[in-house]
Amino acid sequence: MAQTKKRARHFYNAAQDKWTYWHKSDAFRLMQKAIKKEPGNPILYSQLGEWYFRQHKFREATEVFRQASANCKNGRKYFALPLARSFAYNDMPDSALRIINAYQDGKDTAAWDRLRRQCNFIRSAYNNIHAYRPVNISPRINSKYPELFPSQTTDSSVLYFTRRVNNMDDDIYVGRADSCGEWLRPYNMGEPINTISSEQSQCISADGHYLFLSRNDNRSENGWAEGGYDLFMSYRIAADSDWSIPRPFGGTINTPAYEGMPCLSPDNRELYFVSDREGGYGGLDIWVSRFENSRWQLPVNAGPNINTPGDETAPFIALDNKTFLFTSNGHTGMGGTDLYISHRIGDSSFSAAVNMGYPINTPFDEQSEWISADGKKMFFASDRQGPAGNFDIYQSELDYTMQPQPVSFVGGYIYDSLSKERLNFAVIYLIDMRTGDTIYTFHSNRGDGSFLIPAFMHKQYVMSVVHVGYTAITDTFTFDRPYTYQPLIRNVPMLPEDYKEPIHDSLLAVVHFDVNKVELSQADMAVLGKGVDPFLLDHDYVLYVSAYTDNTGTPMINEELSNKRAQQVAKTLEGMGIDATQIIAKGWGEANPVAPNDTEEGQRKNRRVEVRLRR
Repeated sequence: MAQTKKRARHFYNAAQDKWTYWHKSDAFRLMQKAIKKEPGNPILYSQLGEWYFRQHKFREATEVFRQASANCKNGRKYFALPLARSFAYNDMPDSALRIINAYQDGKDTAAWDRLRRQCNFIRSAYNNIHAYRPVNISPRINSKYPELFPSQTTDSSVLYFTRRVNNMDDDIYVGRADSCGEWLRPYNMGEPINTISSEQSQCISADGHYLFLSRNDNRSENGWAEGGYDLFMSYRIAADSDWSIPRPFGGTINTPAYEGMPCLSPDNRELYFVSDREGGYGGLDIWVSRFENSRWQLPVNAGPNINTPGDETAPFIALDNKTFLFTSNGHTGMGGTDLYISHRIGDSSFSAAVNMGYPINTPFDEQSEWISADGKKMFFASDRQGPAGNFDIYQSELDYTMQPQPVSFVGGYIYDSLSKERLNFAVIYLIDMRTGDTIYTFHSNRGDGSFLIPAFMHKQYVMSVVHVGYTAITDTFTFDRPYTYQPLIRNVPMLPEDYKEPIHDSLLAVVHFDVNKVELSQADMAVLGKGVDPFLLDHDYVLYVSAYTDNTGTPMINEELSNKRAQQVAKTLEGMGIDATQIIAKGWGEANPVAPNDTEEGQRKNRRVEVRLRR
């Protein structure tokens, strides 16, 4: 017997070494040999069963604990809880409940009660399936490495996600859809987004200008950025420009605790993220910071309907700014981490969380969810088809009961109506015409003056735009159309506050040009001389010289050609005695045609320079 125990101890120690160095299969095999040498030792069964369970090998764990119950002294009682738990995760809730009813005692009551609730939920979930079966998104997106945290652009053509390369370093990848909607092979975002540190759980804003991410292994002297994960933000001035170097949030958001998994609300005013800072309900909690007075405010906890003593992670707010999804192992569910849905009530509270049910959730781990812009499809990560922690990205059609309220977009840019210059940081208020409530407050983009605002279907809106130094403008429109990825375009011209409406604005002369010609003919000179009489002009006037082309050639060449023509006419006017400071000359390329460009005559009419008097 002593020799048997010695041999069992040898295999046990060897199995522990293999497990330490991630040689899982060898660890399982050696621990099974230890059990054969000492079949009555509960420690051996406990270790092997726990290893199987942690690796999501629930069938094998169930068999190990069954053997332990039969072979160990007082095994039925000693292994009742792990066996019942293995039954529950092995899709056998009735068998688990029989053990719970037979062996639950006064010890570890919380664990038994939690397991009972889980088994009852699993039975209910299997009997009330109201979700579509998820499918693996694509073998081009998913690899042998874990893929998590899917997030899409509003047109659903670009997918951002995190890949844990070599199970060590998290980087952010980008996948693009082809013309048929199939995913092309993704690529690493590279610098400056990805570094030698770990970057993950990215979120791109609805307008595509802001990228939020988590990064770890930071080193700084201020304390809040040192160690753990912190939140960073990157920016680009246009949808096709480069991303800026990510910058960490200040001490209001980042602390010595964990901060990660950011999600920006569709109005760019609220930032949801995960932290284990003090003041929570235990474990990882979801927190919210609001952007007010040009800065992110002190975060507040999302509250007890969302957070539990367990871990709540991966927050997501849909484009309706009401439907809220997250991941949790603290609420009752199928087991592991499950996906839950809640709804915002007012500005700061949430409805009770509801498990999204089977087959979206399973006894395996589901997490990091994202709903497409049309509200009909959900993306999430799960390790249901591989080893524990080896996540793939899945997609599932959403039952109509879970879909967010239909939303599309109104977009465009703000510009100076005289100079045509784009205006950054204009404040845009989207107001419900019926109730008078301000639904969204936006700022035009600081790079290109653009904006993209979610708008609900079948509503009438008032859009009010304010900018320092400009006259406020108000527009109304009805948003009544089926969902489309293309936004309703509402470019907004704004008039400077000091603008004085001209007393008289008249066309004095029009000069036409041959193709690609810049020089003025004698006839053109005569037209200018007849139309512009310097003796008729007093000192309070401006001559606007505007040149246009037809639509042949490239836009850049046409703009250059029209500028040359405008300057040529301006020099001729100066030679006639017109003060150069009273002339504003500009080429507008192929803009503002006066005739169709589909005939030579129409093209000739469009190749022109107009001279207008404003006084």
